Amino acid sequence: MNSYVAGLTDGEGCFCVSFSFRNKLNTNIEVRPSFSISLNQKDLPLLQKIFKIFSCGAIRRSAHDRCYKYEVRNLEDLNRSIIPHFRQYPLQGTKASDFEKFAKVCEMMKANLHRSKKYLPELIEISYSINQGKRKYNKEDLLKHMTR
Repeated sequence: MNSYVAGLTDGEGCFCVSFSFRNKLNTNIEVRPSFSISLNQKDLPLLQKIFKIFSCGAIRRSAHDRCYKYEVRNLEDLNRSIIPHFRQYPLQGTKASDFEKFAKVCEMMKANLHRSKKYLPELIEISYSINQGKRKYNKEDLLKHMTR
């Protein structure tokens, strides 16, 4: 089942790092990494098995597309369960590169570098090379907000 999770993640998984403006933080930016797998509601039992394998995260329903999403957002859980799993059972597709970048971001966050104005631009750059789709904020807006 563990290798199956890696294969399923290659197809239906996502490694993502999102950002929010938080003026009470030293950098004015909150960094939020997450790992998720989204499946049709018929495959909810499969997501429940994955939840048991990792023993962290949560499953939630997406009402607008009748899917369920298994998601892990807690940095400690990502570093303790998710990242070691994919080190032991490597991804084989294009998400392997995203995973390596995601793991680097989580490593930097574990070292509290996301709280440093010196290292946050590097973290943002790495994050924006993962999942280059639509984002709420562009890199330039984040960097401007950081210098406020």
